[in-house]
Amino acid sequence: MKNTMKKSDALDASDASNDKPDTQQLEVTTYDDVFGEITDDGPNFRNVGFTGTVILMMKTQIGLGVLAIPSALDVLGMVPGIICLLTIACITTWSGYIIGDFKINHPGVYSIDDAGGIMFGLPGRVVLSVGFCLYYIFNSGSAILSLSIGLNAVSTHVTCTAAFVAIAAIFGCAFSSIRTLGKITWLAWVGLPCILTAILIVTIAVGINGGPASASSNDWVSDWEVTTKPTFPKAIAAVSNLLFAFSGTPGFFSIVSEMRDPRQYGKAVLACQAGVTIVYAVIGCLIYYYCGTHVSSPALGSAGGTVKIISYAFAIPGLLVTMTIVTHIPAKFIFVHLLRGSKHLTSNSLTHWATWIGCTSGITVIAYIIASTIPVFDDLVSLIGALLGPVMCLQPMGAMWLYDNWGKGKVEKKKTWLSMVIWSSFVIAIGCFLMVAGTYGSVMSIVSAYASSGGSAAFSCADNSNST
Repeated sequence: MKNTMKKSDALDASDASNDKPDTQQLEVTTYDDVFGEITDDGPNFRNVGFTGTVILMMKTQIGLGVLAIPSALDVLGMVPGIICLLTIACITTWSGYIIGDFKINHPGVYSIDDAGGIMFGLPGRVVLSVGFCLYYIFNSGSAILSLSIGLNAVSTHVTCTAAFVAIAAIFGCAFSSIRTLGKITWLAWVGLPCILTAILIVTIAVGINGGPASASSNDWVSDWEVTTKPTFPKAIAAVSNLLFAFSGTPGFFSIVSEMRDPRQYGKAVLACQAGVTIVYAVIGCLIYYYCGTHVSSPALGSAGGTVKIISYAFAIPGLLVTMTIVTHIPAKFIFVHLLRGSKHLTSNSLTHWATWIGCTSGITVIAYIIASTIPVFDDLVSLIGALLGPVMCLQPMGAMWLYDNWGKGKVEKKKTWLSMVIWSSFVIAIGCFLMVAGTYGSVMSIVSAYASSGGSAAFSCADNSNST
């Protein structure tokens, strides 16, 4: 008789730190609460180990957001900026940790909309489904644009920017069509050190030069400030950029669902967030310290000249992997929902492949159109991040803890339970505040940009790597 042992039971006995596929394991584990039966004839969607999980999480976090941290510190000032950075790091670490607990308590959860459906029924599922897809599609569009900036910088604008945007979209679609996160882990192993190397090159360069490329003289002194007095719209927009740097949290649902042992997830979150926070704080402080108000955004352009070309050359693989992940996650989200409960989900059938390629191609085409046609794109992405970032990273996680633990208070109201109720409510409240205030700040930034320059042309050929 065919062995139908539940996959999660068999996986508990496996070595979660080993990222290599275990062929013997596939012979005895055939069922998963999300993906159903997994056989040798189809992809293994449960093949990400502990180390691979940490790397995927870090690459999901360290991408586009880190390039805006120095400019956020320029707006807020060094000390308030770092305080905000650490505060957001703590809140999003807790939010990410709660995802793992909720997954253990509800094994059938694959994505944030499943959690919304459990807590709030159909309205919660619909709202979070739409928000999740929009959020990642705009992230994918931002990644395409970042890749085009890198290609422009490395080639010194050898051709039309619209062509580079198309090239970035094609390569991103190809890599995001890899079917499992277990295989994309290998790309993350390449992409993460590449983006970190690029940032370190710029940091070292501005340190050696004693300032940015735009410094007016050899005796130039950085004008960085301990504190500043920004307007409220600018300050809250900067805080939204810091939240965006930690906005990989909703993607953690997909990652934990493809782990061999979800019980290792909590340790992976702590390791990821600790590493990410240290990188953000050190890089952000150093670049802002040496560049002051002359810091570029993206930060890789701060050193200028040859260093700019070299840093973007290292960054391109990292930016490509970022696009791969932020395109793969929403495509997999749609794919699983279309084929869930069907034999085609884990087979190599024509329906399986046609649906999967259709999902990755569809996401890429929409992201390409967004990246090519929307003027003042950075400000618009900031708007989407402010409007949807808190909904994806904060409020649902506070509600998830309350949903799973509220009943315990009816038995015995302990101090720890009461403190967690207050904390979860605070996370929901701060998410609502950042959503409203951040959206306001982003709208004001867009209005200001239009008033000063009128925005950018759609499908422009102009070099987009020289903005500061």
